[in-house]
Amino acid sequence: MKLLFDFFPILLFFFAYKFFGIFVATGVAISATMGQVAVAWFRTRTIEKMQLVTLAMIIVFGGATLFFKDETFIKWKPTVINWIFGLAFLVSQFVGKRPIVERLMGGSINFPSMIWRRLNMMWALFFIALGGANLFVIYSFDTNTWVNFKLFGMFGLMLLFVFIQAIYLSRHMSPNPETESED
Repeated sequence: MKLLFDFFPILLFFFAYKFFGIFVATGVAISATMGQVAVAWFRTRTIEKMQLVTLAMIIVFGGATLFFKDETFIKWKPTVINWIFGLAFLVSQFVGKRPIVERLMGGSINFPSMIWRRLNMMWALFFIALGGANLFVIYSFDTNTWVNFKLFGMFGLMLLFVFIQAIYLSRHMSPNPETESED
């Protein structure tokens, strides 16, 4: 359910674009993201940092798109967000006691420090590459192709990355004696 909630503004952007064009879709994305953050606040009385970064970026880049009537700004938003996340993961390799991925997932699973660092670096590189892929699509294809890539391509790449990562992590998981059933 959370995954659908997280992708709600992207889905609304996609449908608004298909029926009304890029500028209406941008306004819809801004409104939907603001609504998403408001719902999160009312439900939990907290807002995740990622939601705040996304909200700030959609307001800045979406606002610039609408103000200047130039779709390039909204197209750059995924690249900037992915590069911010990639940089944050990269910096966390060297600053602080634990990398970001361990801070996020460390309570659920236990890995040696080296595995956490590798995993964190994989996320950093993935976000940087995804930002680069977005730029490639922006400057190589039309807006319709970019909108499809934003919804289906980026989501598909994320799923593929998580699947590959799960395979990698499964090699490093040790069985938990408390959860094993006795024969």
